[in-house]
Amino acid sequence: MADRTIRGVDGGGGADAIRTFPFPAELSVCGVGMQVGPMGADRTWHADAPLHRVHRIDFHVVMLFDGGPVRHMIDFAEYEATAGDLLWIRPGQVHRFSRTSEYHGTVLTMQPGFLPRATVEATGLYRYDLPPLLGPDPAQLAALRAALAQLRREYEDGTTLPLSLHTSVLRHTLTAFLLRLAHLAASSAEAARRQGDTVFTLFRDAVERDFATRHSVSGYADTLGCSRRTLVRAVRAATGETPKGFIDKRVVLEAKRLLAHTELSIGRVGAAVGFPDPANFSRFFQQHTERTPAGFRAELR
Repeated sequence: MADRTIRGVDGGGGADAIRTFPFPAELSVCGVGMQVGPMGADRTWHADAPLHRVHRIDFHVVMLFDGGPVRHMIDFAEYEATAGDLLWIRPGQVHRFSRTSEYHGTVLTMQPGFLPRATVEATGLYRYDLPPLLGPDPAQLAALRAALAQLRREYEDGTTLPLSLHTSVLRHTLTAFLLRLAHLAASSAEAARRQGDTVFTLFRDAVERDFATRHSVSGYADTLGCSRRTLVRAVRAATGETPKGFIDKRVVLEAKRLLAHTELSIGRVGAAVGFPDPANFSRFFQQHTERTPAGFRAELR
C-alpha cells in the first residue's frame, strides 16, 4: 500500500517526513469502506505506520476508551482520555499514539466517500472546529456503546446478506452512531464556548479589580480555579489575545490616565499600577507604547 509524505517535524522535534496513510481497505471485512473492532497494542493502519511518531491519515478514526488515562496528540495538542471518553480524528489531521499509554476499547475507522453527501453534512464529518476529545454523560455513553456494538455486529456478519445489502445496512447503522456522536460533539463545543465565556468574564472582572497589584497569569488562573491553559483559551477566544496581553493593556491604560490627568510623579504612577521600581515601570511603559512615561505626559501638556 502506498503512502504519501509531507515535510514536517517528528515527535522529537527534528526534521523528518510526516507520512500520510490511506484507509487500510484490505484489512476490512468484505472490503467495505469501514472497520470496527477492539483496540490493542498490535493495531496499525499499515505495516510500516510509525504510530508512536507524528503521522497523518486520510480517513476518520473514532476511539471509545474502556480504560485510561491515555495521552494522544492531535494537531500538536495533547489530549488525555479516560474510560468512557471518545477521540474523533478527522482526515488530514496530524496525530501520534503514546508510547506509554495502553489503548483499550473500540476503534472505528471510516473511509471518506463511504457515506452519502447528505449524511456527511448531517453528521458534521468535516467539522474541524469541533473538539476531538468528547466526554459523554452516562446516558449518552450507554447509547453510544449500544450503537457501536450494533454496528460491530453488523460489520462482522458478512455472510447472512449479499454484499450490496450488507454495505447498505452498515451505512445506515453507521449513520445512526455518527448522528449521536455529532450531537455530542456539537453540544460539547457549545458547553466549552459557554465555559470560555464564563471564564473570560470572571477573568475580566478580576483584572479590573486587581490589575494594580497582580500581573501574573498563573495567579489569576489560581484565583479563578482553572488551569492556565483553560484561561489562555478563554481569553483568546473572547479577545484574540493572550491573558498577559489583556492584563498589560489594562495596566498601560491606567498608567496613561494617571500620567494625563494627575500630577503624580512618574515613580508614584508606576507604584499605583504595580511597579514599585520606577525603572521597571519606565521599561514596561516604553515597551508597550514606544514612549517614555515622561514623553507621553509631555505630549499632552
